[in-house]
Amino acid sequence: MNAVSIRTSRPLVMIPTYNEADGIRAIVDEILATSPAIHILIIDDSSPDGTGKIITDHPEYHHRIHLHSRPKKLGLGTAYREGYHWGLRHDYTCFIQIDADHSHDPADIPRLLEAVENGADLALGSRYVHGVRVLNWALERMMLSIFAGAYTRVLTALPFTDPTSGFKAVHRSAIEKLHWEKFTSGGYSFQIELHFYLLQSGAVCKEVPIIFTERRGGESKMSREIALEAALRVLRLSAERFGL
Repeated sequence: MNAVSIRTSRPLVMIPTYNEADGIRAIVDEILATSPAIHILIIDDSSPDGTGKIITDHPEYHHRIHLHSRPKKLGLGTAYREGYHWGLRHDYTCFIQIDADHSHDPADIPRLLEAVENGADLALGSRYVHGVRVLNWALERMMLSIFAGAYTRVLTALPFTDPTSGFKAVHRSAIEKLHWEKFTSGGYSFQIELHFYLLQSGAVCKEVPIIFTERRGGESKMSREIALEAALRVLRLSAERFGL
């Protein structure tokens, strides 16, 4: 990042969690090591495996690490919405979304922040810009991801190679312009909603190439119900795009 970071002076990394005890300490420590300015907000859905306890036991808890506990499993989309509102109330200037499972590399965070510092409102970590940059995925999973991206681009006109990406940095000013009552997704389709409404609001967007790696431990939260919600939400966004 630049020597004088104004747009990214108070970055907040947001991590939704549910049963991520096996790897949460490691990724938190890796994120903290990327910059002394970074704070982390864990949005935990009362994980029965003790994820929240690992966070409250961390020596940086209440300093650079914060915990927003929720009463039950409520979904990725609602977790991020609550995270953004928490960060706005606490005067953070830039928000970073990252998964808890090491599929996103914390070492890429400075490049996302640099893009925001240089004028982007959304710096989107892309698995597919400049070729395919995915490790340890089965062919079926890869094809599903590529199809989901193409489906989303065609129906919403999002100009991204990776419109479903969950790894990104967003400047505060862009978040403040959003009309949150339009957001309805409880699951992964929140990512598409966010990109769609950011572009509608005039946000400057830049894709940043990243390497995506299959999660090291735990279980994926993706389900048929979540995938169906995403497919239907894309259809509704398409209709909204045409004023229907």
